Amino acid sequence: MLGYLALRAIPGVEVVAGGVYRRTVVFDGVPGVLEVARDGDDHLLLRARLPHRDGLAEVARRVRGVFGLDTDLGAARAALAGDAVIGPLLAARPGLRVPGAWDPYEIGVRAIVGQQVTVAGASTLTGRLVQRHGKRLPAPAPPGLTHTFPPPATLAGGDLDGIGLTRARARAIGAFAAAVAADRVRLDLRLPLDQLVAAIAGVPGVGPWTAQYVALRLGQPDALPASDLGLRRALADPAAGPALPSAAEVAARANAWRPWRALAAVHLWTSGHAAAPA
Repeated sequence: MLGYLALRAIPGVEVVAGGVYRRTVVFDGVPGVLEVARDGDDHLLLRARLPHRDGLAEVARRVRGVFGLDTDLGAARAALAGDAVIGPLLAARPGLRVPGAWDPYEIGVRAIVGQQVTVAGASTLTGRLVQRHGKRLPAPAPPGLTHTFPPPATLAGGDLDGIGLTRARARAIGAFAAAVAADRVRLDLRLPLDQLVAAIAGVPGVGPWTAQYVALRLGQPDALPASDLGLRRALADPAAGPALPSAAEVAARANAWRPWRALAAVHLWTSGHAAAPA
């Protein structure tokens, strides 16, 4: 989990170091810092640096989502253990969970930035976006944490020229932020998966891969970005030559993993079958 979050950490907003995940947050309009670390075999320790204690239960709930702590792994194992591909991966790492999100809007922006660029490149570009439009964190702050992520209303009309984004990508970020700000796209886990994905993918410049990935990080257990290159590589049959399975073929194969396709995808991404840059 820490490895996954570290590779995708947004500079200035997130840091993973020394076995601790740290990030800036805005809660009730006030900036703060969260620190999460392993504190034994069966629990994590959360330290929240906030100006008041109100809402700590909500903070804890959202942090549980970041680390997938509410996943019913027993039910997932029962459904996936017999699968020829996922079963052995799950047996090897039975505690693996789907990485979640403190803020699904933030993940959405990060995913749009990351379309057709490397993971490292997406982090760099998102860090530049934060430096320009995020709010500086009051001192003193932990090393590496400098800004809070800019809210939807800020990016909806923000200038994104000159930070390395294509014009199409910049327009998509603005359109996504505007849709979230206007509540035309509700990033709500309680929405049915199909409805959530359709709303996100309805934003100009945002396609099914991004929509499914946001849903996956939001905590939708059956989300599946079937066109993902990493998944296609992981499911490729070496005996069939260099050709990769299509998105439709991945989706058809993944029907056997319902309703735990997101967890199956994470096992495939981190299995070593898929190339790391994908």
